[in-house]
Amino acid sequence: MGTRHHAARGLPTRRLLARLEEVGTGPFRPGPGGFPPYLAGREREQDLFRGLLARLDRGEAPSSEVILYGPRGNGKTALLRWIRKVAPASSGVDVEALMPSRFKSPTRLAELLLPAGWWKTLKPDEVGVRGITWRPGKRSAAPAPAQALALRAARKPLVVLLDEAHTLDPEVGRLLLNAAQKVRRSAPFLLVLAGTPDLRAHLGTMGASFWNRSRKLRIGRLDERAAAEAIREPLEAEDLAITDEALEHLVRDSDGYPFFVQLWGGAVWARAVVESRRKIGADDARTCQAVFDEQRDDYYSDRFHELDDSGLLQPARAVAETFRSRPVLSGSELRAAIRQGFGEAAGDDEVAAAARKLRHLGFIWQAGTRQVWEPGIPSLMDYILREAPAP
Repeated sequence: MGTRHHAARGLPTRRLLARLEEVGTGPFRPGPGGFPPYLAGREREQDLFRGLLARLDRGEAPSSEVILYGPRGNGKTALLRWIRKVAPASSGVDVEALMPSRFKSPTRLAELLLPAGWWKTLKPDEVGVRGITWRPGKRSAAPAPAQALALRAARKPLVVLLDEAHTLDPEVGRLLLNAAQKVRRSAPFLLVLAGTPDLRAHLGTMGASFWNRSRKLRIGRLDERAAAEAIREPLEAEDLAITDEALEHLVRDSDGYPFFVQLWGGAVWARAVVESRRKIGADDARTCQAVFDEQRDDYYSDRFHELDDSGLLQPARAVAETFRSRPVLSGSELRAAIRQGFGEAAGDDEVAAAARKLRHLGFIWQAGTRQVWEPGIPSLMDYILREAPAP
């Protein structure tokens, strides 16, 4: 690892930071949808999906669809990518990954479910599958989504992964959800949806019972053990050691937020490359603090402007202020804080709409089954209190 870069010991801090940016993040993958080198803290979810894939491989349909939900940056997309990676390798299961932005009509959805690559896998005697003469690029009408799903699942067990499900068009979504439940009753098929904490409300516009009948998995921040593993394991795979003191610093400063865990891992990896070291210590963590702080604050600046553009900056500040004295908020405490941020004249509908938007943005969420609200990322609350003007 160290042979491709010159040692930089003694460089002034500004030049050192520039070198850290230059060498990249190594095995770590910060960024939207980045697949981490070690998927820590998701053992329960991985075990569940391994069981579901085994069931599909036996030709059996799971008993329900699966929904992943949680604030952005917590690894929902990474988990979907893991499913996509292990399904073909460990079983005879076919996987189709979709994004709502790619289909705004039932016809386009059917076209994505029956892509040109799938038709090429058919044997000559299978080409006229169930009388379907449509092919990609033909002007004739594509089959309905339910028929498209049935065709795919009848030939080979199928998993459809739908990311960003909170952006799903309601009319097309209703067709997809109904088709999924219908096909699953007669074929080995599984639909997996992933979205933000307001996904329940969005799916409710398509079918009130779908959420209740599905298996729900909350995807939140990593605990300290998992965050430590997510940093230590990739470093050790690169023959790099890290002291307990340095690791504790990184875990604490990342808040267990997977995106920040990857940022920190990439920063200390780059520091080791620049300094041609094999062990990362507390001094390295302190040196990299400026790199991490800049990237974290850039991310938080985007969240700040989202709140500001939505007219929610002051309500968010009031919520953050309330969280300073307690780890969780009841529903009434949350509404009281939002009302305070708007001003006491705010109506119930305005307060409720603000709560939904804060949930959608991942500023708050319900991480467990208790009816209480937690910060999406605790340190984001500190940033808002620091940067948002006091009323």
